[in-house]
Amino acid sequence: MIRPGPLLPVLLFLGLSVSAALGQGAGFGSAQDTGLPVEVTADNLSVDQNTGMATFTGKVLIVQGEMRLAADSVTVTYAEGSRRRISALNAQGAVTLVSGDDAAEANAAVYDVESGNIVLTGDVLLTQGESVLAGDKVTVDLATGTANASGRVRSLLQSEGER
Repeated sequence: MIRPGPLLPVLLFLGLSVSAALGQGAGFGSAQDTGLPVEVTADNLSVDQNTGMATFTGKVLIVQGEMRLAADSVTVTYAEGSRRRISALNAQGAVTLVSGDDAAEANAAVYDVESGNIVLTGDVLLTQGESVLAGDKVTVDLATGTANASGRVRSLLQSEGER
């Protein structure tokens, strides 16, 4: 069941193969440049020098190019041997991902910055225009703008002629 809420108008349909087959778009925004810098803002920051991890909490916002990721908390894992390069982000609680006009909502998300893949889990809700997709798990490849959904997938597809 697709749940309504204040984020519904800005949520996305990630351009699954079903959408491409129906001619409804290329995917999650456009392909993202995963080599761009990542900016993180939050109310609090806790850093563990021993593990090379940092945890941001409270109104966390992560920006990379056109992509925006918001969550209650995000743990950042830095690349081995480098405290300047982020290898992964693990977002928890009220996760929202926006790229261009597309957006997604989930309970959690893991963003592998190096591969450019994001895995959204738990009550995933996606929209693109009037098309809506809900599922348990969605994997997005930002470099190609493609996605795969699994776990009791539900969708409402709108063609341009139905508007």
